[in-house]
Amino acid sequence: MFEHYFEAAPDCTVQPGAQVGLKYKEGCGPAVFGAHARIRSGTVIYGDVAAGDHFETGHHALIRAGTIMGDHVTIGTNVVIDGEVRIGSFVKIEANCYIPTHCTIGNRVFLGPNVTILNDRYPLRMRQSYKPEGCVIEDNATIGGGAVLLPGVRIGARSFIAAGAVVTKNVPSGKLVVGVPGDIRALPERLRGPNMALSWMAYLSE
Repeated sequence: MFEHYFEAAPDCTVQPGAQVGLKYKEGCGPAVFGAHARIRSGTVIYGDVAAGDHFETGHHALIRAGTIMGDHVTIGTNVVIDGEVRIGSFVKIEANCYIPTHCTIGNRVFLGPNVTILNDRYPLRMRQSYKPEGCVIEDNATIGGGAVLLPGVRIGARSFIAAGAVVTKNVPSGKLVVGVPGDIRALPERLRGPNMALSWMAYLSE
């Protein structure tokens, strides 16, 4: 029988079938959550994971050790976060996203469904010089559904990556990226505001 190994406020909800605080090695720490956490069935969260208040998952998400998250973070169904990832506050990661190790995601960031982030330039080749290169996604960036971010790219603040784009190089702040390979363009005026979900409006102002 699996034994939960986590620390959370009394109002934390863990649905049956979730595994929270998986002891992945001897001596690992618990998973730690703030107030109002909701973890849905099928989700697996390792020990040495931390999240702030209003953390929420869909079903069957996987969050590995070393992932640190702020407040108001939503992790969608079937998302995989492979550990050693930093995520800010007010972040929505939609269903079926893959986030590898060594990524940093800022505040008020949106990742649409099926976003894939890579951290290995030459998979299973040149292993003698291999070093994981996660991406950096700065505050208020939006990554559209099905976009692919290549290893080591930096997505500037308030940038907008269109659905299906493949980002092969750094994106300056406040730009639009479309197509394959991603073409960097001026961001239309209507898309220049900060990210704001309806559920955040009671906690944030523009």
